[in-house]
Amino acid sequence: MQRKPQTLFLFAVVVVSLVAVSGCDKLRARDKLNKGVQAYKGGQTDQAIEDFKQATQFDPDLLNARLYLATAYSAQYIPGAPSPENIRNGEQAKAEFMTILQSHPDNLSAIDGIGSILYNMGGTPFDAAKMEESKTYHQKHIALKPDDPEPYYWIGVIDWTLAFRGNHEMREEYNKTAKKPIKDTDPMPPALATAFQQKYGATVDEGITSLKTAMDKRSDYDDAMAYLNLLYRQKADMETTADARDADIKDADDLVDKVKAIKQRKMSAPSPTS
Repeated sequence: MQRKPQTLFLFAVVVVSLVAVSGCDKLRARDKLNKGVQAYKGGQTDQAIEDFKQATQFDPDLLNARLYLATAYSAQYIPGAPSPENIRNGEQAKAEFMTILQSHPDNLSAIDGIGSILYNMGGTPFDAAKMEESKTYHQKHIALKPDDPEPYYWIGVIDWTLAFRGNHEMREEYNKTAKKPIKDTDPMPPALATAFQQKYGATVDEGITSLKTAMDKRSDYDDAMAYLNLLYRQKADMETTADARDADIKDADDLVDKVKAIKQRKMSAPSPTS
């Protein structure tokens, strides 16, 4: 019993020491974060990654360090490049964004970041599963902030990508046995159009609805209009009559004219003065 005061004193010293060390680590983490940001802005991405990694080691709860680290890995990723290092950059970006979402499931930067890196990783070589996974993160964004137009746009882009790829593959397969091969610009024969509609009709419909929603939320969203034009052309390939196909093509052509008008208006608009 006589040693209890001494024990309490030693315990207090240990606690104070741990708090001091923790405080120093947090300061080191912020210093590394700041250095990493400067390196990243200066185009020194490799150095920035090392600084951000050290920042997360000093303070695992420093959210901005993890966001910057994931973003830096994403910036290093080159779609389609087959090197192990490049593939590793993509996987590390995904892993860092996932780590953030484990403790901050509503973080839109991480949600958008993982949606973006999955889209890039699924583009070349084409990976439909990664495209579909990417879509789920844009849907998470919509669940959190339904008034943002961008996630609707990206769902439309992904749906067009899936349909376009499927269209190309179905035409190639058809041409292997067809007496009269069809070009990419030719209408699909009725039987093939029906098969295409059965497989990708829901995807095209979803994409059209998503892009229209993006345009409702941003009236001059010319990029969304451009992809809606492309989706109408996919829809045209699902039609089994000339009239229905022509109607889809007209809708697509009208959007092309609208996009041109918006881009021309934006180019001729006076630049804001500082």
